[in-house]
Amino acid sequence: MFLHIFTLFLLLSPSLTISTTFTYNTLDISSSLQSTLNLFSKQQEQHEQLILKKHPQNSHSSSLSLQIHPRTTLHSPHDSHNDYKSLTQSRLARDTARVKYIISKTEFHLRGISRADLKPMEAFLSAEDFEAPVSSGTSLGSGEYFSRVGVGSPSKEFYMVIDTGSDVTWLQCQPCSDCYQQTDPVYTPSSSSTYSPITCNSRQCSSLEVSACRNTACLYQVSYGDGSYTVGDFVSETVSFGPSGKISNVAIGCGHDNEGLFVGAAGLLGLGGGALSLTSQIKATSFSYCLVDRDSTKSSSLEFNSVKPADSVTAPLLKNNKVNTFYYVGLTGFSVGGQNIAIPPSLFEMDEAGSGGVIVDSGTAITRLPTEAYNSLRNSFTRLTQHLKSASGVALFDTCYDFSSMSSVKVPTVALHFAGGQMLNLPAKNYLIPVDSSGTYCFAFAETASSMSIIGNVQQQGIRVHYDLGRSQVAFSPNNC
Repeated sequence: MFLHIFTLFLLLSPSLTISTTFTYNTLDISSSLQSTLNLFSKQQEQHEQLILKKHPQNSHSSSLSLQIHPRTTLHSPHDSHNDYKSLTQSRLARDTARVKYIISKTEFHLRGISRADLKPMEAFLSAEDFEAPVSSGTSLGSGEYFSRVGVGSPSKEFYMVIDTGSDVTWLQCQPCSDCYQQTDPVYTPSSSSTYSPITCNSRQCSSLEVSACRNTACLYQVSYGDGSYTVGDFVSETVSFGPSGKISNVAIGCGHDNEGLFVGAAGLLGLGGGALSLTSQIKATSFSYCLVDRDSTKSSSLEFNSVKPADSVTAPLLKNNKVNTFYYVGLTGFSVGGQNIAIPPSLFEMDEAGSGGVIVDSGTAITRLPTEAYNSLRNSFTRLTQHLKSASGVALFDTCYDFSSMSSVKVPTVALHFAGGQMLNLPAKNYLIPVDSSGTYCFAFAETASSMSIIGNVQQQGIRVHYDLGRSQVAFSPNNC
């Protein structure tokens, strides 16, 4: 009886508290700020040009591997931006457009709109119709990453955006009715012996969301959330993976009319889960990538059919029967400072209609969470950082700090919890990022009005993400870049 009374006293007494131990990470401020300054230095550009000459060896002899480079090798950041803050704001604006595209694409499928309801753009009716290193690509205001892909016979290499949120692979082609500027010469179909138009009655053509015909040849159109689009011939070509191998008869878009923010790259490498994605066409049983730090000059690899790292944190790969492009993962919640946050798991679940859920996306930079989940995560983080000097919000970030007088700082840990019980601890630089070169850092999560959550590439950086398509599993390994 005395024990019960004493326990009740402890619970009700306002003067007594139970001690809680929190966990912290160290954020290296000096090093990350130096990286922001290096992006705008000539010395950095010279160093990046040297990266192009390196060809890292394939770590798995049975896998196909692609070279991936930072966007700074394609276009100098100070050609478009005066400083790192301008670069950050541009990147976040494009990231917002990217999220709108993902959400609208999902809603399009959930509403049951068929391909027959879609009409090609007027461009179709105009007279003009007819193992690899991975590095950051933030220098053009985008969170995308780029690969070096061989196309045609003989093979010619092109810079292409890698995108797990898209299916159709395409590149700009001659003759160009409207092409943006790219680093490589524009692909010329007549120079390849393996170029072959795809017919309108083919399975590949019928799998396109928007298509048309011209003289029995299939035409394609893909539009993106930021207003970018590509229109052209849908063709069959040979795709080469550096020295690791090549695959013939891959359906790709040969774009004659292309507009948007793809400047520098020749096109896009679709790594989504749909029938037309590169992963599906080459019948890959798995693929993995490691996205290096956004401002880094280092590189890593994109591999197909490679072995899952032994030290991985695993999560179930879920299927959305209404939307097959995106990779859904079983996320159950978060912890901050080593303590679980009270977020209803239902906020991360996919309902029977296919709404909600959590996707892993290489093309989105900042992780988006439904408002209730984001508020809980942010509030838990700010409660443990009240002693740090705050700063005004920047763009979509509402929680920022002034670290200008510090060389390093201890911040609460942040971890993702997955269905099955495993959790992924994020490095501090994966959730507190610089938004200028003066020491302003922001909490790199944002809210969304949508029920869908997106795990972005800032949270993935420095972590090998392995998609085991056969076993329906996603694995995260922090030490395999």
